[in-house]
Amino acid sequence: MPTDLDKLQGSWDLTSLETDGQRMPDVPGARIVIKGSRFTSIGMGQTYEGKIEIDQKKTPRAIDLVFTAGPQTGTRNFGIYKFERSGWTICLATQGDTRPRAFKTKQHSGFALETFERTGVARKTSQRKPAKITASRIAKAHAAEAGPVTALEGEWKMVSGVFNGAALADNMVEWCTRTTHGGLTTVMAGPQTMVKATFTLDTSTHPHAIDYVNLAGASKGKSQAGICDFAGGELRICMAAPGKPRPTAFASKPGDERSLTVWKRSN
Repeated sequence: MPTDLDKLQGSWDLTSLETDGQRMPDVPGARIVIKGSRFTSIGMGQTYEGKIEIDQKKTPRAIDLVFTAGPQTGTRNFGIYKFERSGWTICLATQGDTRPRAFKTKQHSGFALETFERTGVARKTSQRKPAKITASRIAKAHAAEAGPVTALEGEWKMVSGVFNGAALADNMVEWCTRTTHGGLTTVMAGPQTMVKATFTLDTSTHPHAIDYVNLAGASKGKSQAGICDFAGGELRICMAAPGKPRPTAFASKPGDERSLTVWKRSN
């Protein structure tokens, strides 16, 4: 009779991800490949490799990922797993040695909940038509990029992020980037666009005032007010939710809907 490890052999696409109680955006191309007792995880900004250990007799069934290559080399993640009709689900402790007891995460738990489907299985896709590319859209984009160069110009890597009071897990922070050209800034989480906005920067105030006009996503067409500063080679940005007052301090607390991110230059 096949063991659970036998059933896990092959390539699996990541179909959903939740960390510390936050549902993360889809990451097309992210997957885990299991061959024998070895695994390789790709598409999350880094490549991770290691050994997989399971105990199918425990309730819930236990799984450990022992990392031998990548940023987490030398560490062990304790987890639990279960099979679903179309794949399997894993809940991992990304830090510490406390194994999860249920398939859920919460703020500051350090847990990641991941669902996988076998690579090649057809998934339902959105039937929404892509936005029509018009001359006015192209003109606006070029106008934004042609804006004045600011202190935000260039490529940035995220150092930390807090959203609505919840800190972004370290394994998510490491694949978030910001690119700014003229008056256009874009924040990516792996291949997923998180923010794309034109912006204005007022450096006559302290902290500096920054204002977005969102070009994509749920906040498309809406304005956001924020503050930013530069110190020790790092950039801090605290943004209010659309329609909310400009923050007066670099802080994000539960319920305030603010984002606080810290960045450093990529080069």
